[in-house]
Amino acid sequence: MTQPNTAKRWRASRNGPWPWVHTNGELGRAEVEWLHTNGAGAYSMSTAALMHTRRYHGVLVAALDPPLGRHVMLSHAEVSVRAGGTNYRLATHQFPNVAPTPGYRLLRRFTQQPVPTWTYQLGHRELEMSICLARGQNTVILRLIWLGRRPVEATIRPLMPLRPIHSLTREFGGMIQSAALRPGEVKVRPVPHLPAVVFRHEGVFVGSPDWWRRFEYLEDRTRAAEFQEDMWTPGTFELTLEPDSAHHLLATTDAPAEASPGELFDQTIATLMTRDPGPNRRSSIRSLSLAADAFCAVDCPRPAVIAGYPWYGVHLRDVTLSLPGVCLARGETVAAKKILRTVVDSMRGGWLPELLAEPGHQRAAPSPEATLWLFEVARELIERVGLGDEFVSGPLYRTLRRAYVRLSRGPRRWAWRTEDGLIANGVPNRPLTWMDAHVGDRPITPRSGCAIEWQSLWTSACATLARLAQSRDQADLASDCRSAAERARSAFKARFWCHERNYPYDCVSEPAEGEAAWRDSSIRPNAVVALALDKDLFEPWQATAIIDRARLDLVTPRGLRSLSPSDSRYQGYHEGGLEQREGSSHQGSAWPHLLGFYVRACLATAPEDALLRDELRELAENAIDGGPVLGHVAKLCDGDIPHNPRGCPAQAWGAAELLRALVCDLKV
Repeated sequence: MTQPNTAKRWRASRNGPWPWVHTNGELGRAEVEWLHTNGAGAYSMSTAALMHTRRYHGVLVAALDPPLGRHVMLSHAEVSVRAGGTNYRLATHQFPNVAPTPGYRLLRRFTQQPVPTWTYQLGHRELEMSICLARGQNTVILRLIWLGRRPVEATIRPLMPLRPIHSLTREFGGMIQSAALRPGEVKVRPVPHLPAVVFRHEGVFVGSPDWWRRFEYLEDRTRAAEFQEDMWTPGTFELTLEPDSAHHLLATTDAPAEASPGELFDQTIATLMTRDPGPNRRSSIRSLSLAADAFCAVDCPRPAVIAGYPWYGVHLRDVTLSLPGVCLARGETVAAKKILRTVVDSMRGGWLPELLAEPGHQRAAPSPEATLWLFEVARELIERVGLGDEFVSGPLYRTLRRAYVRLSRGPRRWAWRTEDGLIANGVPNRPLTWMDAHVGDRPITPRSGCAIEWQSLWTSACATLARLAQSRDQADLASDCRSAAERARSAFKARFWCHERNYPYDCVSEPAEGEAAWRDSSIRPNAVVALALDKDLFEPWQATAIIDRARLDLVTPRGLRSLSPSDSRYQGYHEGGLEQREGSSHQGSAWPHLLGFYVRACLATAPEDALLRDELRELAENAIDGGPVLGHVAKLCDGDIPHNPRGCPAQAWGAAELLRALVCDLKV
């Protein structure tokens, strides 16, 4: 399915930054996606039509090991209403070889103010339906409000695939069909290895266990993946809708809360409304603040940042890269420290792992890049809470010190300090930098050696640790850090500038004995990242040359291209099969999060230029709209016009870097 150009199909609510769409019964308008999260890893997600187009969509995608262990427990809660002698079915599904079921024709508008809400036209009257996730709980509440004169009858059918998010369910005979009934409550556990699902209702439950078959997910089909699924239902809930009254159906995998569904619903709305910075801030800041909050999972035992919805987990590089925008730019220092506690507790042998392992999975491999980014988070946290903060001077300082020792004195594996003071990486056939695309064992962008952005991360890390060590009266460590930074800067200036291109090398080799040396002169955005993180690596004329080349070859309205279009390897469109898509990820695709570094790099060269600041603000704000998910920023976009969004539809570091650039750098 082609990604819709949502920039022209939705806008912020008149009462705040909440997005809304007038669909007027048109499927094309209703294909845009929405996302709603619970602050603990669980989420609801679908299209405005409630026609799932990805296997990851669902009404209740529970985090069974918060914030991970995500399972699609409740995919749909199909609603039918009988009013005035007519039966209105609101559901929209795609089945094989037929047009979608026509529930979308009844849909007039969708809004997320602040929870997903649909307004359906049923004859001359309207039905308002809302979905709400209770904060910190694997609990979803469906609310129906009938805006008519007389009571009507409603039927709700839950459809339950009961599977991990990456899998699909096929009909099988092992489902446990029984249900435990209590007044106003139904408990089912059709799959023994998963928790029970408890429904609280206000009507009558009619047990009728059965399978519904061959739902199709059109986005999965475009990715050459399996795209058909069967779903089980325990029966239906029947209730009478009184005019202008709220009626609720609750589903949960947790122990049911003492609060009523209505109270949980109102509590969630009150919490989400506090995430809006308020009408005194620009709409871009308000929208990005809400987007950033969706990735912040702090109401759980292992607070973290979800890398991207719907399929990414807790990737430590994404956490450390996103945290300044997701938390610190919004003033959420307490949440930032909670998340950093999870991060520092995950360190093993001086390295952060690539990700927090899902239940039953092996411990992830070390990530030198995540470890380097941790120093950058620490630097920004210190700016807000000071060197004397208990967490900063205690657990965080000890973690950074261990990482520094590993990076500067450790064995020649994963990452190490070269003889002249640079940081090198080299694991055959396994890219360690953010340009980590590969097909099988073949890396698309081989960057073993000294990557340019790692050098700026390293010099900045040394400066941060030197400040911390000095504040702790550890003068020897502080002196060692300052010396390491100066050595690295000297080596960088000697090895990284390409005079032929008037632009830095993207990567230089650190060959083993007997191997030939090489230097990669590709025009990539990593030089912009390096300039943003440590301008002292460059002479003023070099910094200007980097910005000029980036503006000419790399900057697009949706992000920075990962490779100059003048390069013969350039791929301007992120489409096709897996190998072609992976190949284009870092060979031309535009990445929105890089605009944040571009803003910093430009300001490093001309901090007092008011016209430049206006230009950068406009660039950052224009990159916000147009993604496949309302109010969110996609992982990447095509490098060529019209720069369609691609990849993960809602990515943390995109929203985070744009928000940090606007709030912290441009002071919007």
